[in-house]
Amino acid sequence: MSVFNVALLQLLPQTATEENLKNGIEACRSAKRMGADIALFPEMWSCGYEIPEDIEQLKALSVSQDSEFVMSFCGLARELDMAIAVTFLESAQPLPRNTVIVFDRHGKKVLKYSKVHTCDFSDEIRLSAGDGFYAAKLDTAGGDVMIGAMICYDREFPESARILMLKGAEIILVPNACPMEINRLSQLRSRAFENMLGVATCNYPQGKPDCNGCSSAFDGVAYLPHQPISRDMCILMAGKEPGIYIAQFDMDMIRQYRKTEVHGNAYRHPDKYGCIVQSQISEPFIRPDRRG
Repeated sequence: MSVFNVALLQLLPQTATEENLKNGIEACRSAKRMGADIALFPEMWSCGYEIPEDIEQLKALSVSQDSEFVMSFCGLARELDMAIAVTFLESAQPLPRNTVIVFDRHGKKVLKYSKVHTCDFSDEIRLSAGDGFYAAKLDTAGGDVMIGAMICYDREFPESARILMLKGAEIILVPNACPMEINRLSQLRSRAFENMLGVATCNYPQGKPDCNGCSSAFDGVAYLPHQPISRDMCILMAGKEPGIYIAQFDMDMIRQYRKTEVHGNAYRHPDKYGCIVQSQISEPFIRPDRRG
């Protein structure tokens, strides 16, 4: 395949799940008309990333993976012949989860991921964390693409993208809900660079408190044989306003680059990395609100 088109749905949410469903369906239809292979929502689209302090209210706001909200996008993906990565506050025990499900263009669920690195220093202390990172083969009209997902704060940990690369991901989908400034954007650029893969991030636009748009895409290709210097890996940088933005990933270029360049898994020495998986935490990194 040559191009994998990811539609970043940088939309303002509503307070009601029903409204977000309606607006999300309309956005997906627009993305299909724009030539998207997959539509990606911002973080927890079902509730507009609202996390009530009251646990009973929080649970009432959550939806199950077989709810009308989620399954509507399953049917829509099949109707549009376009994959959809829908995000939602998922009903779970003991607390709801921050989840994304990817339906392929046939309406088949190919990937489900719940946020592993919950922001336990903030409102996400009231959410259950996910249990791992996963990659999956996505069937598109142009051919298969290996995808993975991480959510917002996950990008702060190089291990998130590294695991996805090791599991075969070529493109990482990143639902987001926070201010995307130079340092956070640099983290996404780094995850793409060091793993030689594409990273597509969809954020809420300005107007959603604590968000500022700037949805982005980095293709992970830093060097080309015919260019004497490195190239800019950023293939899309949205502004602050609401909109649908198409990131075009040149999969042939990415795949050829991964066969020849030095990053990713080419020269790693995992036998030297034992301390990375040790669970002990020492000062100055001890935090009383950290969960296991």
